[in-house]
Amino acid sequence: MVARKEDGDPRVNREITSREILLIDENGVKMGIIPTAEGIHLAEERQLDLVEVAPQASPPVCRILDYGKYRYQLQKKEKDARKKQKVQTLKEMKMRPKIDEHDYDFKVRAIKSFLEDGHRVKVSVFFRGREMSFLSKGEEVLARVIADCEGLGKSEGRPRMEGRYMRIMMTPLPPGQGKIATKPEKNDAGKIAEKKNAGKKVDEKKKEEAAPAPETTAE
Repeated sequence: MVARKEDGDPRVNREITSREILLIDENGVKMGIIPTAEGIHLAEERQLDLVEVAPQASPPVCRILDYGKYRYQLQKKEKDARKKQKVQTLKEMKMRPKIDEHDYDFKVRAIKSFLEDGHRVKVSVFFRGREMSFLSKGEEVLARVIADCEGLGKSEGRPRMEGRYMRIMMTPLPPGQGKIATKPEKNDAGKIAEKKNAGKKVDEKKKEEAAPAPETTAE
């Protein structure tokens, strides 16, 4: 029995309007060009359906198969393809100009996760009352977010005010454009220790050059 059809589904059995078709049987074997009525008869004998799989061909290509199973497989492929597609959505993260370190770290991790998943993120800093007099604090927070998300996303522009909110829009970087992590520089203590060791080696070398050569006696 033919499954219920929807718009865009192929023509089946007596819906096929062409007088002749190029027939492929249920085993994938080409049976050549035959009258459409004969193709329908062959399909009915096998308790299967005649399905028009290439209507633009001349003559149209039809296959003998189980249409219900065929349609189910097509729908499954389309569903799997949709699952693999990443749908970009807009996320939002709100902060305060005097945000504490723990809260900041938690929210930046979430922003990074959104960017890694391919989503855009609106990062907002909300100002209360007299905090509007210290907009530079909000700029510092947003600048820090941009720096901490380097390699995963970038800001679409400079921070802008919307009422009591200062906002930026973070956009994920295309694949392959992430920043490659560089080797961290040595701190001041490491550099000082390196200089001291180099100085010791120079002093030892000078002492060796200044030391008198051992005397030799003639036999």
